[in-house]
Amino acid sequence: MSSFKHRIELQFKNFGLWVFDNRFKTLLAVLLIAAGFISQLPKITMDTSSEGFLHENDPILIAYDHFREQFGRDESVVLAIKSPEIFEKSRLEKLKQLHEELEDNVPFLDDINSLINARDTHGEADRLIVEDLFEEIPTSEKEIQSKKEFALKSTLFKNFILSEDAEYTAIMIRSNAYSTADDESVVDLDAGFEDTEIKPEKTSEKKFLTDAENSEMVNKIREIVKKYQADDFKIYAAGSPFVVDSIKRAMQHDMQKFIKLALLTIAIVLFILFRRVSGVFLPLLVVILTLLSTVSMMAMSGVPFKLPTQILPLFLLAVGVAAAVHLLAIFFRHFNEHGDKRGAIGYCMGHSGLAVAMTSLTTAAGLLSFSTSEVAPIADLGRFAASGVSISLLYTLILLPSLIAILPLKQKQDSKTQTRTEFMDKILLQIANIATTHSKKIVNIAAVLFIFAIIGVMQISFKHDPLRWLPESWETRQATDLLDVKMRGTGIIEVVVDTGTVNGLYEPKIMNTLNELHGKVNKLTYENIFIGKTVSVVDILKESNRALHENQDSFYQVPQDKALIAQELFLFENSGSDDLEDFVDSQFSLARFTIKTPWVDAATNAELIKLIESEFNQALGDSASMYTTGMASLFSRTMDAAIESTKQSYVIAALVISLMMIALMGNFKLGLISMIPNLLPIFIAMGLMGYLGMPLDMFTMLIGSISIGLVVDDTIHFMHNFRRYHYDFGDVNKAVKETLHTTGRAIVVTTIVLCLGFFIFMAASMENLFRFGLITGITIFLALLADLFLAPALMKLLFDRNSAVKQTTT
Repeated sequence: MSSFKHRIELQFKNFGLWVFDNRFKTLLAVLLIAAGFISQLPKITMDTSSEGFLHENDPILIAYDHFREQFGRDESVVLAIKSPEIFEKSRLEKLKQLHEELEDNVPFLDDINSLINARDTHGEADRLIVEDLFEEIPTSEKEIQSKKEFALKSTLFKNFILSEDAEYTAIMIRSNAYSTADDESVVDLDAGFEDTEIKPEKTSEKKFLTDAENSEMVNKIREIVKKYQADDFKIYAAGSPFVVDSIKRAMQHDMQKFIKLALLTIAIVLFILFRRVSGVFLPLLVVILTLLSTVSMMAMSGVPFKLPTQILPLFLLAVGVAAAVHLLAIFFRHFNEHGDKRGAIGYCMGHSGLAVAMTSLTTAAGLLSFSTSEVAPIADLGRFAASGVSISLLYTLILLPSLIAILPLKQKQDSKTQTRTEFMDKILLQIANIATTHSKKIVNIAAVLFIFAIIGVMQISFKHDPLRWLPESWETRQATDLLDVKMRGTGIIEVVVDTGTVNGLYEPKIMNTLNELHGKVNKLTYENIFIGKTVSVVDILKESNRALHENQDSFYQVPQDKALIAQELFLFENSGSDDLEDFVDSQFSLARFTIKTPWVDAATNAELIKLIESEFNQALGDSASMYTTGMASLFSRTMDAAIESTKQSYVIAALVISLMMIALMGNFKLGLISMIPNLLPIFIAMGLMGYLGMPLDMFTMLIGSISIGLVVDDTIHFMHNFRRYHYDFGDVNKAVKETLHTTGRAIVVTTIVLCLGFFIFMAASMENLFRFGLITGITIFLALLADLFLAPALMKLLFDRNSAVKQTTT
């Protein structure tokens, strides 16, 4: 063993002895620091919004923010009502009552649309009249029938508030774009719409609707809807606000369940291993303080829990306990043999302190590879998980020895414990014999598995679809799937057309192009995805033109005179309806073009958006520019960013950890070879995903970088001790046996804890977490087999070959 490494181990030993001698001061200092962190815990928040996936300076998010500033929120709650005959008087009255209760009581409501206030644009003489379809429920059946015929004939109502077969009618609820948390910073956009010279200010100070406010709105809608549910008035709630809230509810429920299961599982495993209350209490205290301190750091930094960061608590519990187990396993063995607590602390710190520190650093390095991710919560996960691992290391090396020093511990020489230990040692000894005796066969098997894995990896697809994370039995998912069919979609793609000039929308050429795009876009399809509906200022213009020409359907078209377009839009604007401001800016230079689609995954959306952009760019030419935005664009951008960031994180993690392994081994070749047992399990697990048809989503993308940081821990413990014993004995077989005898049990136990920790995710409500837990747990188990069989086999071949080369040379 190198003198440099020996000096470091001696420093760890001396540090352990120092902590023992200053145990009360050390404990007090650590607890004060922990208390300072934990005092910030109540400030933690949660954010499951789609825009929360992107950094504030992301161009796509900036464009989306500009869109919301101008046109309001694009996300809507869709309440679809199935009724045998919605146009029957009593049901219209019930619909009106529901509409009005929602309008009066739902917080943060910006707009609500249904058959009750559906736009009825018509002309009387030379007047343009825009009024609500059912402002008052008609008393005569004839008048109801007349309005029914109008509604069924209206192209605007179809697949918007009325299904094609009139079996379903919808209430569309849109919330405010801005939070009411700071009313002074909110600017009245409606006032700006009436005066083209005034633009809203303080944009940067305004806060968009928060995740908590979205949940408050959704919960109120749920409460009201429940009162109106009936067999002949069945209400289905869908839309992205409901999806986001459902994911949040599942996330909150799962996090509490995960932590309870994890703590129980860890406690059981620790008790089986140590058969001591202290062996359970000490590691649990370390990991609980680690978790609370890390979450408090997030609260102090103003970083909320988001979807990917929900794996953080369970991850820290599983990883944190592993370091404590390695130290305690060595400590209790030495303490039981010699009865000297101070000497045992010094011995375990000198024996495993460096390895524990290196495993924590490699795990942190794997996690830090996420810190540059373009997906904000993944970057947060990288930073705070790495910080949590570092905090866990400090608590393990400082808090754990000080508590051991203070607590009264009894020396145990239990015959049953000795029997169990001997039984496990026999198994590990057999593994050592197999690994060193059949080293070539084991390496060949590993090579075959690698080829098998590569074939599977090539079959993996990318997918980001939060709706499919929810169980099929959940009402939100069922309602969304139903309305995608019955109402031709619940997803939205927004297009903003910029003419570049004030009053540019008055040009007949622009309006004609937008009108043509309605027809072209409605015919677009990608795979099995269709366009359900398109809406823009053109609809308002054509309605107005028809109304001002004696309501004749032949005039449902775009006027071909600039002055006439300006006049008709002016008349509509002054009719009392505020619908125009939803589709144009105050200077009539920007136009909003809304495209309704089914809810699809981000990858499919990205391809559909490309087709839409192609149609718009080709149709507009040099007359105007355009960009797409809205939830669909955010999903697509999130997926693209995740894919690119994942590639980078995998490369960074593998490179940094390889360099750290080379430094720890003190040998370039040995360091690289030691990475084989770490990388092979990841390839096999990813290949398994390909064969099973599991997609790479926002969570399973994390497996590679997280796993490499975890699985390398056991390799470090194995290689660190192997190098020590090979230096002492000069014999590979004996070094492998001694390594597994001293640290093998800790490796097995920590792997069990990690596997069970991640398998707990399989109890999640959401499918994405199930897949993440399953594959990560399998990866860690495969890594254990690689460390027990493949790593010794590689060392056997490497050192025997080196010995043969030396003998030949001699």
